[in-house]
Amino acid sequence: MLHRSILRPLLFRLPPETAHELTVHALTAAMRLRPLRRFVESRFHTSHFGTLERFGLQFANPIGLAAGFDKTGESSHALAALGFGFIEAGTATFHPQPGNPRPRLFRLVADDALINRLGFNNPGADVLAANLTRDKPACVLGVNIGKSRIVPNEVATLDYLAAFDAVFDCADYIAVNVSSPNTPGLRELQSEKSLRELLGALQTRNAELARARHTRARPLLVKVAPDLDRAALEGIVAVAQDVNMAGIIATNTTIARPALRTPREHVESLGAGGLSGRPLRLRSTEVIRELYRLTRGAIPILGGGGVFSSDDAWEKIAAGASLVQIWTGFIYEGAGVVRRINDGLAARLEREGFKTFDEAVGCRADER
Repeated sequence: MLHRSILRPLLFRLPPETAHELTVHALTAAMRLRPLRRFVESRFHTSHFGTLERFGLQFANPIGLAAGFDKTGESSHALAALGFGFIEAGTATFHPQPGNPRPRLFRLVADDALINRLGFNNPGADVLAANLTRDKPACVLGVNIGKSRIVPNEVATLDYLAAFDAVFDCADYIAVNVSSPNTPGLRELQSEKSLRELLGALQTRNAELARARHTRARPLLVKVAPDLDRAALEGIVAVAQDVNMAGIIATNTTIARPALRTPREHVESLGAGGLSGRPLRLRSTEVIRELYRLTRGAIPILGGGGVFSSDDAWEKIAAGASLVQIWTGFIYEGAGVVRRINDGLAARLEREGFKTFDEAVGCRADER
């Protein structure tokens, strides 16, 4: 494979964030050339699944790009050419912010993992929305919003509302990030009381904007951490049901450090941050399965965490995920990973005897 034999070794010689920026800029520029874009689309797009309907939106396939890859809204239109069924831009905060000091993104190559403490670096929700409005991707577009670092939790709701207002018009759905480990105090907003106040206020504003602008309310999803116990997940589900959330995204990165191949001394030397990639796979699947059981499948779950292959994606779907997101797997496996996952899923559905994709969702949720 070209990516594994040539591109990845070259990119992995660079600092991770530098490699990311170079890749994004190159892809964005290349996809502005129409003949090249048409060629790429012809290679990477698939139509195995018909149309998947989730919270009132139509998805061409179940594989999406998680938030964190396009934080400015400038490259989502280019990324869509690679065959994603949906792209989640952001995380965007109302106030622009530089994020944490560099270096803040680290590879654990032996584990197919990353540690990041980026800290919601982004140009602000207004700028992201303007960029997405100018170049909206040709797939379902989600926008992920978070709390500005300078805003205390006591007034976090007002900050989220301001970001929500900014991205409402450009987004097909909006994800509320209360689970990043890299903004101090953010995960406290996952408590049942705080979450109810925040999500309730956002849903009220959602309805108000829809009426004022003569459009539909946006499906609102909440993104949760993998480090929550069952009681915390029960509280989140109760809130999500009470305020009519459209979906739950499971999961964000973990602050845990499970057994890794990378020497512990090296991992500890990198400092704090969220761990993503293969070491997160099993835990994220456990959370998906628990959420599916708690909701009895009534709330769509977007599953992510350690997805590198169609087998990984199938594991999430069988546990209860209606859609699947990738991020670290995309960085390690390259542009062709979306097509390979979709092709593999289609073959798996046929092999398992499912006539439709939806029949497979949650088919093994009762297993442990």
